[in-house]
Amino acid sequence: MNAAVFCYSRAGIQTAKRVSRALHDAELALYTLARLEEPGFLPIEPSVYALEFSRRDALIFVGACGIAVREIAPYVRDKKTDPAVLVLDERARHVIPLLSGHIGGANRLALRLSSVLGADPVITTATDVNRKFAVDEFAARAGCAISDMQLAKAFAAGILEREMPLCSAFPIVSPLPGGVYESGSGALGVYIGCDVREPFEKTLRLIPKKLRVGLGCRRGISKEAVEMAVRRVFAENRLDLRAISGIFSIDLKKDEPGLLQACRENGWEASFYPAQTLQAVPGEFTASSFVASITGVDNVCERAAMLGAEVRTVVDIDENCLRTAQENAEKNHVSIGRGLCGDALRDEKLAADIGSGYSVIVANIVADVIIGMAPMFFAKTAEGGTLICSGILNERADEVRAALEKAGFEVVNHAKSDDWSAFTAKK
Repeated sequence: MNAAVFCYSRAGIQTAKRVSRALHDAELALYTLARLEEPGFLPIEPSVYALEFSRRDALIFVGACGIAVREIAPYVRDKKTDPAVLVLDERARHVIPLLSGHIGGANRLALRLSSVLGADPVITTATDVNRKFAVDEFAARAGCAISDMQLAKAFAAGILEREMPLCSAFPIVSPLPGGVYESGSGALGVYIGCDVREPFEKTLRLIPKKLRVGLGCRRGISKEAVEMAVRRVFAENRLDLRAISGIFSIDLKKDEPGLLQACRENGWEASFYPAQTLQAVPGEFTASSFVASITGVDNVCERAAMLGAEVRTVVDIDENCLRTAQENAEKNHVSIGRGLCGDALRDEKLAADIGSGYSVIVANIVADVIIGMAPMFFAKTAEGGTLICSGILNERADEVRAALEKAGFEVVNHAKSDDWSAFTAKK
């Protein structure tokens, strides 16, 4: 997350510093009035609000709500694109999400700040106040595109009056949140899936970015040809283009202008692999001697798609745990690209190799260790990533939950079995 913090008094500066420490894992720009001349703070210029509104995930105002309202008003456009906007009073007694509470994450950020600063979160969105399923917040947290914002508004209004149906192309393994029940029929309902199926009379589709597209092409291909090919395949298979998470190909195509332009304009992440890496992908593929003579691998698109769909890297400090993870992956038909054994906290080379922003962290350890490591888990987890922690005695469960929430996680599931507890939490 990247955010800008604005404050207007000496007391506000001290609160802004507390905010900075609370958001230690974020990229922050701190602003105050030029006359206050505080080290580490940039001066507030007339143009800064427009600039930061357009490029930040969040704007945090330390001061009166009226200041924030007046400064952001000219730039508010759309709840799908506007940043989160929050206000804290200069004594940090209250934190108020003003804009983009759900999609922009202002409510989640307010809860995180209130937990660390000891402030009261002032949440006003109706679904949260009534403890109902907030479809737009879920979509943002799960990385789903929303098919129709008007239907999303209608669903949000409906759930305040009655239970609403939901169905999914993926298994539902956690208890459903308040206000929804599992069903594939009704006047208006939510469908979670990558296809364009509409099981309800009016279907609000939440589209996860889960589909990897393998692509091979001739030299000099146009942007239009790339887009046409992808659209044709997706139309034939009744898939939604918004489900594309990336385009995968051979490294011979990494400088192909038309391909790169298509990816850039459609928001598709592009990844490229050497021929020997593609050739090593296990499985049955449509082989071409012609393609092999040109590229050095008998099939590009299918192999690239399979390689893009695998779990890239799994790391554990214990060789036995790593081996068990690989065995479990095979049993569940999931491919693991790399299995690395080592201590990523102390081994700088290993940490650099892995990179930052883990999609999933699993911690099967005692409560005290989880409590102590919760801030580090949060810092290492990618936005939208998942922490799974288990091995917790039931009598320590409340302490662990509190520590996870204080660190910034949202606990989405608490499972119990005999004397033990496990938590699933999202960043």
